[in-house]
Amino acid sequence: MDGGFSLRSEAAGAMRTVLVSAENLQLTLKPEISQEEQALTHTNSKPNETHKAGNEDLKEMLESNKESLKLEAMKRIVGLISKGKNSSELFPAVVKNVASKNIELKKLVYVYLVRYAEEQQDLALLSISTFQRALKDPNQFIRASALRVLSSIRVPIIVPIMMLAIKEAATDLSPYVRKTSAHAIQKLYSLDPEQKEQLIEVIEKLLKDKSTLVAGSVVMAFEEVCPDRIDLIHKNYRKLCNLLVDVEEWGQVVIISMLTRYARTQFTSPWKEDGVFDENNERAFYDSDSEEKKGQMAAKPYVMDPDHRLLLRNTKPLLQSRNTAVVMSVSQLYWHLAPKHEVSIVTKSLVRLLRSHREVQYIVLQNIATMSIQRKGMFEPYMKSFYVRSTDPTHIKTLKLEILTNLANEANISTILREFQTYVKSQDKAFAAATIQAIGRCATNISEVTDTCLNGLVLLLSNRDETVVAESVVVIKKLLQTQPTQHSEIIKHMAKLFDNITVPMARASILWLMGEYCERVPKIAPDVLRKMAKTFTAEEDIVKLQIVNLAAKLYLTNSKQTKLLTQYILNLGKYDQNYDIRDRTRFIRQLIVPNEKSGALNKYARRILLAPKPAPVLESAFKGQLGQTLIPWTNEMDRDRFQLGTLSHSLNTKAAGYQELSDWPAVAPDQSVRNVEVIEPVKEWAPTVGKSKQAKSDDKFYSDDEEKDEEGSESSGSEDSSSSSSSSSSEESGSESEEESSEESEKTSSDSGKSSSGSEKSSTDSGLEKKKKKRTKKAPQRKGKPNAADSDSDENGNGPVAQASSSSVESSTESDSEDDSDSDPPPPPKKTDAKARPKVAEKSKKEVSLLDLDDYSPAPTNPPKSSIFSPSLLSDLEGLSLSNVSSTMPVNTSPFGPVKTYELLHHMTGKGLSAKYHFPRQPCLYQPSMVAVQIILTNNSDHTLEEIHIGDRSPASLNIHCFNTIERLDPGASVTVPMGIDFSDSTQAANFQLCTKEDRFNVSIQPAVGELLKPSTMTEPDFCKEQGKLLGMNETSATVTMATANASSQAINKQILSVANVGVVSSSQSNFHRFAGQTVSSGALVLVSLELRESSTALLTINTEKSVMASMLLRDLKQALAQA
Repeated sequence: MDGGFSLRSEAAGAMRTVLVSAENLQLTLKPEISQEEQALTHTNSKPNETHKAGNEDLKEMLESNKESLKLEAMKRIVGLISKGKNSSELFPAVVKNVASKNIELKKLVYVYLVRYAEEQQDLALLSISTFQRALKDPNQFIRASALRVLSSIRVPIIVPIMMLAIKEAATDLSPYVRKTSAHAIQKLYSLDPEQKEQLIEVIEKLLKDKSTLVAGSVVMAFEEVCPDRIDLIHKNYRKLCNLLVDVEEWGQVVIISMLTRYARTQFTSPWKEDGVFDENNERAFYDSDSEEKKGQMAAKPYVMDPDHRLLLRNTKPLLQSRNTAVVMSVSQLYWHLAPKHEVSIVTKSLVRLLRSHREVQYIVLQNIATMSIQRKGMFEPYMKSFYVRSTDPTHIKTLKLEILTNLANEANISTILREFQTYVKSQDKAFAAATIQAIGRCATNISEVTDTCLNGLVLLLSNRDETVVAESVVVIKKLLQTQPTQHSEIIKHMAKLFDNITVPMARASILWLMGEYCERVPKIAPDVLRKMAKTFTAEEDIVKLQIVNLAAKLYLTNSKQTKLLTQYILNLGKYDQNYDIRDRTRFIRQLIVPNEKSGALNKYARRILLAPKPAPVLESAFKGQLGQTLIPWTNEMDRDRFQLGTLSHSLNTKAAGYQELSDWPAVAPDQSVRNVEVIEPVKEWAPTVGKSKQAKSDDKFYSDDEEKDEEGSESSGSEDSSSSSSSSSSEESGSESEEESSEESEKTSSDSGKSSSGSEKSSTDSGLEKKKKKRTKKAPQRKGKPNAADSDSDENGNGPVAQASSSSVESSTESDSEDDSDSDPPPPPKKTDAKARPKVAEKSKKEVSLLDLDDYSPAPTNPPKSSIFSPSLLSDLEGLSLSNVSSTMPVNTSPFGPVKTYELLHHMTGKGLSAKYHFPRQPCLYQPSMVAVQIILTNNSDHTLEEIHIGDRSPASLNIHCFNTIERLDPGASVTVPMGIDFSDSTQAANFQLCTKEDRFNVSIQPAVGELLKPSTMTEPDFCKEQGKLLGMNETSATVTMATANASSQAINKQILSVANVGVVSSSQSNFHRFAGQTVSSGALVLVSLELRESSTALLTINTEKSVMASMLLRDLKQALAQA
């Protein structure tokens, strides 16, 4: 007893110790599980209430001051999302933590935002400035996550912000961020296809990236945005081939698919029949001496292009990949590109995939079925791999049956038929029917076994299963057409079984045989017709049609016995419910029964009905000729016209986005387009320079293994890595200043090309001292010369100042990012960066680079209130001057053009109530920040509508001034009511309900961006002064091709005022047109200027803090000015 008591006391003491230590660690033991846990475990008890309570619990945790509680809450929320539960209610609470300093918490918040950003667009837009700050975060994962969230907000108004973020991320030092920018390109293109040209520039830059992490993603972006621009691939072709083995698996699939299409346009066909394939051409490619040409060869041997061989050689190892999609991609590449005798390399790998899941098996078997039609020898050694297993589902069994039938020949047909005998006994009726069809195909294709197959099928006619018997009858019917003279006994046997067969298709097939070969069974056919006359009305339509045909044929061949029967059947058919049978009966009667009207046609009745019919061809469903496009008598494409491994091939129909493989070119295009320049002088200087410290530091930065690999790839005949990097960097240095000397461009190219090989790297680093001397000499000249990028600033949509600074910074960061793409430690590149661009730093000090801004928040120097008027009537402002303006500004109100009316509610949808709306462009009397809207309500019904009013609005926070309730609206009456809506300077639709006494109708008002403005008046000097404050990222411009009808000043004013509610600013220059306005909600200035140039072009510039509104307004104005 004492021992038991002591044990209990020790246990109690240990428990007290644990509790004390828990208190010290600020831990508490919860006496009962939380409501959130209850929601996760007990889903059956009032799920809505527990879910709400659980969300409240999570909200409290997210709003607490402890990071640990916030982290725990986010883990639970992500867990809820992964289980498919809706957590959108927590969006406001989660967004508050987006600026957290805890990296783990930040990552989870971004995961949540990616999921719900599209649903909660308004709240997500409020956090854009935070996302933009995160794009400059030191952590690469945070930068990438911020870009991912930004591109997930599917709102057109932030397209310019997304574009700039993508461009900046494309030059990031981290390959992970560059990879994310490639993913964002596809999202932006789907949101706004008009950005295509700018996105292609980013894709071109990313294609030069040497990182294997980026390659697959940028090729995917290329395939989505500009798959037809193969000129972008030329210089990168060899690099992509060499990187292929190291790219992640799904990137390999995309690259292989793209290179397959590329190769079909750039190389000649290796399948040419007029030439003999040189088996040893690969050895001739590597050895300096080619083989002697054989004198007896009349045809010229085919020699494969080295780049064609490079692709085949570099994809071959991927047949060992664990990823089935990669193996399938390589297989289709060999099928479409390799010489015929090399395609069999893929056979073993494809058969290996048959051990995978049934979904994978289905796709692989479909492709093997197509291959086995044209090249049986490929899969014949592996025939046992296609034997059906009892555990296989029906669709797998059917495909294996298809392949076995394709592989059948004289040598293996006995083995295959033994297999088929087992399959016919299967409990799976659909599979048994497919087996009988396969037996029929074998009998047709191999004449030696036709009789054997027929006898076997006749035995199946006594089977107990109706499906087997019916299918046998249909197949026998087709086989008998090939040699009917020898098989009258089979027809008699089928006639005896006729009463026991109930499947309509089988009964119709027997009747067709009786009618077609009625002269060979003269005694049986009339008796069958007699039986059919009794049951005519109870038969299926397909059987009735064959009864009518049989009666007509017997009338022509044996009219004595069947004349009355035929007339009886024709009378029955004349009054049948089916119009096809009625029409056929009338036609047959006119054809075979002579009368005055059809005398001429009656002469040809025997030739029409008893003409010899061609035997049907039993072909595979995968069969198709390469020259055909459509199978005759159907609308189906030949399956082998589609690229193997694609969705279109699997569905046997052209899927959306499918790109057809082009035919081989008759003459190969110039292969020099794939050559990349190699800078020789760099290698010559390597042994003469003796700076060893820099070389050692770079040796730590670059791994020896990578250098060896790259040197090996150069020795194999494709020096793409080094040459592509050097050429790309020389192109980028050339874009910075067109008037630089050749020595300066050599310096830049050597700087950026140092990762290509060991010798280049050391020589480049050691040669920096000489180059620095030349740089100091050239620096004064470069400062005095104009920047070449200034001329392109308008087309890119940035101001001249921003473009000049960004071009210089971007070119230097590009070269550094390319060098850093394959390595992890960041410190060495920072040193190189600091040394490489002292001049850029000086430039940015003078120009105050706008790229240093964290986000698109309004600039600190707000425009003075001198040009912003209070929202009262414009007529009251005439003659007034404000304190900050030196001279009085004349008021130029916008002349109103024709008012555009939009439909709000159609009278069919509104049960007689129709509504239209327009923007009167007058100040709203209810609230200054509201846009005035006038709604015209009409009663199109035949009864009075009562209590017409505004109901619920979405979102609930939408600020609307509703019109007073209309108590009564008589039939045919119409009334105009005013409304005020605060759109908050956004073009998002205002959704609300238009209600009557009985009904509610959901309607929405979508404002054009020009209707969110109100006119502002100012003088020309004030306009120029305010415009000077809104440069850089606050300026958006584009070149417009003007319509001839818009050449006059009056026409220009009319077109611009039809789009935007702005005021005309008087101008002293005839080629300048200026307009001023301000946003209704926030009062931000919007300045529009149009500079007319030569050849009907003009420069359209918009200056405003609202960069998103500017881009949308620019698009609308361009469209208006270009139209007549």
